[in-house]
Amino acid sequence: MTENKRFALVGNPNSGKTSTFNLLTGANQYVGNWPGVTVERKSGKYVKDKSIIIQDLPGIYSLSPFTPEENVTRDYLLSDDYDVVINLVDATNIERNLYLTTQLIEIGKPVIIALNMTDLLVKQNIFIDTEKLSYSLGVPVVNISALKNQGFDNLVAQSQKATVPQVQVHYDERFEASLMELSNVTNITNRFELIKIFENDEKIIERVALSAKQTDEVSEIISIAEDIFLDDRQSIVVNERYQYLTTLADMVEHRTQGVRLNVSDKIDQFVTSRHFGLPFFLFVMWAVYYVSIQTVGTMGTDFVNEKLFGEIVPHYAQNLLDFLNIAPIGQSLILDGIIAGVGAVLGFVPQIFVLFICLGILEDSGYMSRVAFVMDRIFRRFGLSGKSFIPMLIATGCGIPGVMASRTIENERDRRITIMVTTFMPCSAKLPIIALVAGSLFPNNSLIAPSAYFVGIFTIVISGIMLKKTKLLGGSVTPFIMELPNYHMPKWSNVLRYALDKGLSFIKRAGTIILAMTIVLWFLTTFNFRLQVVDTEQSILAGIGRVIMPIFAPLGWTSWQATVSTFTGLLAKETLVSTMGVLYHAKGGAALNTAMQSNFTALSAYTLLLFNLLCAPCFAAIGAIYREMGTAKWTGIAVGFQCGIAYIISFIVYQIGTTIATGKISLSTVLAILSLLLAGYFVFRKPVYQAPKLSESVTI
Repeated sequence: MTENKRFALVGNPNSGKTSTFNLLTGANQYVGNWPGVTVERKSGKYVKDKSIIIQDLPGIYSLSPFTPEENVTRDYLLSDDYDVVINLVDATNIERNLYLTTQLIEIGKPVIIALNMTDLLVKQNIFIDTEKLSYSLGVPVVNISALKNQGFDNLVAQSQKATVPQVQVHYDERFEASLMELSNVTNITNRFELIKIFENDEKIIERVALSAKQTDEVSEIISIAEDIFLDDRQSIVVNERYQYLTTLADMVEHRTQGVRLNVSDKIDQFVTSRHFGLPFFLFVMWAVYYVSIQTVGTMGTDFVNEKLFGEIVPHYAQNLLDFLNIAPIGQSLILDGIIAGVGAVLGFVPQIFVLFICLGILEDSGYMSRVAFVMDRIFRRFGLSGKSFIPMLIATGCGIPGVMASRTIENERDRRITIMVTTFMPCSAKLPIIALVAGSLFPNNSLIAPSAYFVGIFTIVISGIMLKKTKLLGGSVTPFIMELPNYHMPKWSNVLRYALDKGLSFIKRAGTIILAMTIVLWFLTTFNFRLQVVDTEQSILAGIGRVIMPIFAPLGWTSWQATVSTFTGLLAKETLVSTMGVLYHAKGGAALNTAMQSNFTALSAYTLLLFNLLCAPCFAAIGAIYREMGTAKWTGIAVGFQCGIAYIISFIVYQIGTTIATGKISLSTVLAILSLLLAGYFVFRKPVYQAPKLSESVTI
């Protein structure tokens, strides 16, 4: 029996690691979570040799971890669970990418460099001498192209023969002398561990278990080094690595002519410009929502709603139930509960799938990184950091990883603000609500669906300004440094896999959480408090809904069904749609659209969308907020703030909109205007804490 060979795939974000993993493993992938953390774990078997197992590790820039993803990668690389490290290196930014490579070599495990995107250097008149690079680092270097699917057979073949690096990365003599002294004191020979001890890495120090005497001697050695270099220990290490890499890059990179602007640079002159960057982004997002919600996606949704769950499924289900002589109460559970509720949600799967195909294209092409850079200019003007927009981009898929992504923000106040406002972005669970309102009340208006996205960003900016001017959350703006990858044609396999993952995740929720919820809702809408079968209007849920309905009457909601649906949305946002399907006995999307048109005006439907877009997220996301905030107090502040903002904005929109439509001014109108003025005061007042300003983002 052939012994399994285990490859660890490591690289910087945007280095082509995901594409490489997909090409190497094909459909032989399995996905789960790393033990103890909610970080996705992807493993797979090589398509041409099932004995080779490939572990795709989260993308990192260095082995100095700050996030759960970085911790996962480092812990794995320090274990014995693999045989060879395949280090993906972006040839277009070799100096930056090789920073991680030097650390991998120092661990002392077999390493091979997969040099990706070398074909893109030709247009820049740049050539990389791979033989010289291999000789200098003491590890094999293989040219690959993830975009063109080239070089992978050679990569795997060389990986199977890879050995421990034969060359030691040598730094400044003074730094090397310090490492030698540390080795003598601690009896440690592994360079990675020695350098981490020099950096005061707590996990490594705990791992090597130094004695009190050794700890004192180590501190003295490092203190002397800091005096010699006139810098702190972490900066010394960073500077030494980059000095080495600068020399190495100059040695292996050759320019045949003067460097020309490549295609990516020329495109960026437009899409990241001060004048056209934001308008272009607005146009792109309008186009994404127009294609997914109004046109292409709607074709699939209309079929699923009107034909599949409107006619075919109910028809065959009814015939089957009649054949089996199922009692009327059982038929009601299946037809009015399960099919009506789950079917109402599943009807929007085509739109969600098309939306994530569009977003996948933008992500895989490299454009979404530019969006973060463009938004940083806007955020910074209002005292926020562009770093905050990264979690918000992630939150368009799901609010939970979006909240968790805030860990990369060093400033505690900025991190809390980001957590509080991130879920204002419309996640995939909110898309059925957007599609329902847009499709039923605004079928011919292409601006309603994308307006949800822009309202989310607007609310983030306004609420961020308000929070930044408070005593609790005011402070300086953290600098935003990011790497902009080169543009490239998206790989359809990556895009489709991304869309399928999101779509299947949505369907899974519909088959579990939403299914369970629809059964509970059916029970509450079928029985009264005496457990007698009654009409929906006399049911348990109707009684509860009428009690709390007055709270939302100022938002234009005149039915208790809307109120109840909003509360069930706390379990999972898409549950609002399934709840509507059950409460209005809508078998299919067409029937639900009719019910919406009968119970809502265009304005009240839009406030329903606004409130559920901006209010507290689902319970799972609230749990993520609690884990990141660390206290029940700050979690309560975050949830209360989100619900308050949602109510105030919806109230202002409905009351002022009603006044404009009717020409009548009421007490509610006056209160809405006062609320608007009060919000303006909080936005434009002087900050309690005035922070120094940073004018520009820095890109690599």
